[in-house]
Amino acid sequence: MLIRLLVFVMLLSVARAEEIQPGRDHLAGWMTGSFSSALQAASDSSYFDIRLRMTPIWGARADGPWLYVEQAVATSLDQPYRQRVYHVTEPEPGLYVSEVFELPEPVLRFAGAWKCDSLLAGLTPDSLAVRPGCGVHLRWNAEHAAYEGRTPGEGCLSTLRGAAWATSEVSIKAEGLVSWDRGWDAHGQQVWGAEQGGYQFRRAPVFGGACCPGGGKSQAVPK
Repeated sequence: MLIRLLVFVMLLSVARAEEIQPGRDHLAGWMTGSFSSALQAASDSSYFDIRLRMTPIWGARADGPWLYVEQAVATSLDQPYRQRVYHVTEPEPGLYVSEVFELPEPVLRFAGAWKCDSLLAGLTPDSLAVRPGCGVHLRWNAEHAAYEGRTPGEGCLSTLRGAAWATSEVSIKAEGLVSWDRGWDAHGQQVWGAEQGGYQFRRAPVFGGACCPGGGKSQAVPK
């Protein structure tokens, strides 16, 4: 009976994967939302409880989806340690690139923009600074029903904690994503980032709405 159930679940997963039509906008849709690593942190103390928010911006543009991205430790949500803008493109059929851009200083003035788009008023793509070599190259893996990939080579420069360059490996599914960011010194030794594997972010439920100062649009707030 158990074997039959497992076979049924596997066949169902394959059928669902075959129904998916991968593409640039579909990928951006899976990236959009609020995510939490709370479950992983609860079972492994070497991981922190991190909250990841990604929300679309500049929806009228025709050059592909843009996302505002914010990461913060659960105990310091108003002090995110990473704020970026991602631009999702498809430079060739089946290859999706999530280019990474830095925001103009001071970046903390944009904190909370995932729920309050008025904080991004006046921000334009030409005010951003691209991070060369840090774009994540992704392809659809039908067997895993996921977009999977990484930063290519050693071109993503980093000086954090003595690093010379950084890598990012990513797997994005409907229910969440795994992100493994690591920094390496000039000798190829890891100097920052998780050592055993990537952070496992589960898609978080949302509820209600948030007050947005200045009259801007308010997004749903995750638990």
